[in-house]
Amino acid sequence: MASIADQLSNLLGSAFESHGLSRELGRVSPSKKNPELAPFQCNGAMPAAKQAGKPPREIAQSIVDAIADSELLASVEIAGPGFINLTPAPAMYQNRARELAGDARSGVARVDEPQKVMIDFGGPNVAKPMHVGHLRSSVLGDSLQRIFRFLGHEVVSDIHLGDWGLQMGHLITELKEEQPDLVYFDAEVTEGYPSEPPVDIEDLARLYPQASSKAKSDEARLELSREATAELQAGRAGYRALLRHFINVSIAALKQDFGNLGVHFDLWKGESDVDPLIPAMVQDFKDRGVAEESDGAWVVRVAREGDKKELAPLILVTRGGAALYGTTDLATILDRKQAEAPDLTLYVVDLGQSDHFEQVFRAADKAGLAADGALEHVKFGTVNGPDGKRLRTRDGGTFRLADLIGSAITRAGERLDEAGLAKDGDADEKAATARMVGLAAIKFADLQNYRTTNYIFDLDRFTSFEGKTGPYLLYAAVRVKSLMRKAEAEGVTAGDILVHADEERDLVLALDAFGAAVDQAAENRAPNALCDHVFTLAQAFSKFYAACPVLIAEDEQTQASRLALAQTTLTQLELCLDLLGLEAPERM
Repeated sequence: MASIADQLSNLLGSAFESHGLSRELGRVSPSKKNPELAPFQCNGAMPAAKQAGKPPREIAQSIVDAIADSELLASVEIAGPGFINLTPAPAMYQNRARELAGDARSGVARVDEPQKVMIDFGGPNVAKPMHVGHLRSSVLGDSLQRIFRFLGHEVVSDIHLGDWGLQMGHLITELKEEQPDLVYFDAEVTEGYPSEPPVDIEDLARLYPQASSKAKSDEARLELSREATAELQAGRAGYRALLRHFINVSIAALKQDFGNLGVHFDLWKGESDVDPLIPAMVQDFKDRGVAEESDGAWVVRVAREGDKKELAPLILVTRGGAALYGTTDLATILDRKQAEAPDLTLYVVDLGQSDHFEQVFRAADKAGLAADGALEHVKFGTVNGPDGKRLRTRDGGTFRLADLIGSAITRAGERLDEAGLAKDGDADEKAATARMVGLAAIKFADLQNYRTTNYIFDLDRFTSFEGKTGPYLLYAAVRVKSLMRKAEAEGVTAGDILVHADEERDLVLALDAFGAAVDQAAENRAPNALCDHVFTLAQAFSKFYAACPVLIAEDEQTQASRLALAQTTLTQLELCLDLLGLEAPERM
């Protein structure tokens, strides 16, 4: 099921090929500057002129002459230095609309060669509350896993918990200070520990900052945490039992936080899960010469000839024998290779970790853990406050994600009241609608930006029902749902689609662009392409709805046709929203 743009590209590609030129020169795309003159254009004559040694307009004219009689075209013209403007024949709009109406996937085919894709995102630390920095990785990673699954790839997502470092030593030592008689601190006891944890999530949220604060001003206190961390990593039984409690308590809380955000993972693994793999991996690196000794430490040199900036070696094992983040990341790659064998692994992590991942990926390539290009850093920018700096609370502290979500839901409820929406339902329905609107507001605001772009967090703008916002899109979907309910109540059914009005044609063109938007979002690992598409679609439907009455159309045939167009729009709107991790209520 080819889009109109693809059908025209095939037509022009054949014309270029018949003149001894590359088919790729016939690529057709939607007109951006003057779509009112022609919906599509081809710019292949300019590069073709260089290949053929002829003026671009001469090349363009030869292509136009070759396709002028095609039944796919209503008109074709040359503009400027050699742009080819194309207007499809009316039958193309109609046929394409009928195809889309009969397809639950709205014209998007599954890939011919599906891959197994691992997506690493989330990355919260055990015992630390999620903050605004986790918003982007969460909503971006979730949207990407939805898009790749929709295209037919096998996707495995992993939260990759931070549970193997100094913060664990801080927790252990602070808990020991408060409850020194716990059995976990008796070195003589090596088994039979309680199944119930000695702490809850509130305890962990209190203990860690207490210990961290003390360690910053007291070197001896810091050393205690370091010693506890070393004993934990060396396998001390009581500390390992505490670690498992800390992880289980944290995961239970994180599942609730991520659930509130509508984000889910297939795997809930952390750095500690790959610790058993590290000794053998390090020895293997040494034996094969992948790692070399440097000032008592073992490192993997990752610099390459031609590098524009110096890239430091990856430290595999410190002088003191400790493994660092790079070591656990390499062990995680090894673990995934053995357990999942992914074709591609995407790391959805902020821009600040770019050098780290470059080191890890090069080390993995050097060690043969993953082919060059099989590991990819999907980097993203920051969420900033009005001052252009990272979003903070009024007292300069870290903005907790739960508070951010709560604020969005509260403001969404206020917006619904201001607009006189969701007033017919009961309290539970109104609360559910406010939650959907609030989540749509902050998720869409994040995803509509290209991922490496920083953006200003503006809750009033994000929760507006006007403009390019999540609430606007939800309202657009609700409007179509309302229309479909009215049609059902009046006994009106959808029928064969006929495209006559300009607004009907423009809506079909908007619907037809869905596949290209999904492909672009997947290729660039950037859902903003899908955000742009769904907003354009919502606008096109709004214009269609205003200009082309549905239930009071002049005749039954037109009525049935327009209702079918509305139903097709709703199907695609809901697909788009789902791929972005959004959900529309049944009514407002």
